[in-house]
Amino acid sequence: QLVLVESGGGLVQPGGTLRLSCAASGFTLDAYAIGWFRQAPGTEREGVSCISSSYGSTYYTDSVKGRFTISRDNAKNTVYLQMSGLKPEDTAVYYCAARYWAVSTQSNEYNYWGQGTQVTVSS
Repeated sequence: QLVLVESGGGLVQPGGTLRLSCAASGFTLDAYAIGWFRQAPGTEREGVSCISSSYGSTYYTDSVKGRFTISRDNAKNTVYLQMSGLKPEDTAVYYCAARYWAVSTQSNEYNYWGQGTQVTVSS
């Protein structure tokens, strides 16, 4: 069974940093593209960042460019989302998702999802 588990969320002050982790079990991540998505109350799920399976090509939505960095450690079967310069508008539940091989920014093209981790940016 393919399982993704996010961790690393929490409460942080504006301008702070967090590192989210997405750990996989039941399969090896190196053949999968991974996406990070977020959803705030009353809003639709939004694509934040994704990384391809092969060359590690990355994508970021405009609102997080220069502040967030996605990376993968295939040896640890884990993908990370390093978040810095956090803003209140980054507050949301963050989900990681996996799809075989080809990267996509569309949430409906991902087959496997984690349970989410809450990120709250507030003073």
